[in-house]
Amino acid sequence: MSSSTLVVSDLVVRYGAVPAVHGISFEVAPGEIVGLIGPNGAGKSSTLNAITGLVGPFSGSVRLGERDLTGRAPEVVARSGIALVPEGRRIFGELTVDENLRLGLAGRRTQRGVAEDLERVLELFPVVAESRARSAGVLSGGQQQQLAIARALVAAPEVLLLDEPSLGLSPAITDTVFDALATIRDSGLAVLLVEQRAQRTVAIADRTLVLANGELRLTLTPDDAGDTERMIHAYLS
Repeated sequence: MSSSTLVVSDLVVRYGAVPAVHGISFEVAPGEIVGLIGPNGAGKSSTLNAITGLVGPFSGSVRLGERDLTGRAPEVVARSGIALVPEGRRIFGELTVDENLRLGLAGRRTQRGVAEDLERVLELFPVVAESRARSAGVLSGGQQQQLAIARALVAAPEVLLLDEPSLGLSPAITDTVFDALATIRDSGLAVLLVEQRAQRTVAIADRTLVLANGELRLTLTPDDAGDTERMIHAYLS
């Protein structure tokens, strides 16, 4: 197992007496995208929250290689090499694009290579490069989403988590985001993609996990992208 493989084992998440995730296990290795799809309330965001330390798991473990991150504080998880692009982007609109980007530096484990990493990120997202001096609040939703991903990448993570990155985006901008994710995978990062666009996720991911009622019901491959009947059955069963 690579030292950069995210390993989630028998994860249980509860909110008081209310169960949200029931003992799920999966891995995300370097250079692959793993999709996580399912209906609203399936436990997708709860899974991300447990990985990033926003919620303490009831039981189970979260590891990055040999490093046990179970229940650690979010800042510890971030500095261990896991970056989250949250639902809703959470861009600081009153700051410039460049200032938003530099907030990602707080999650880096080393300041070596900052200039090179910034250059690669700006090449990946030209619209971010062109807007560095602008206020982030005037950007379109699609531009803000690209900035949110760029900010996460500036932290030089080993694992990139994305929560509904296509939410509210046009088809054209969604294409741009998914193309960028393919490039990010090719760079060697491990990517866990929580998405509402099931078919797009199944098509791009190396494998996609279907989560329903807090349980993993099915694993899909890109060959299953056109099998809508199978996905619907997994969602509703």
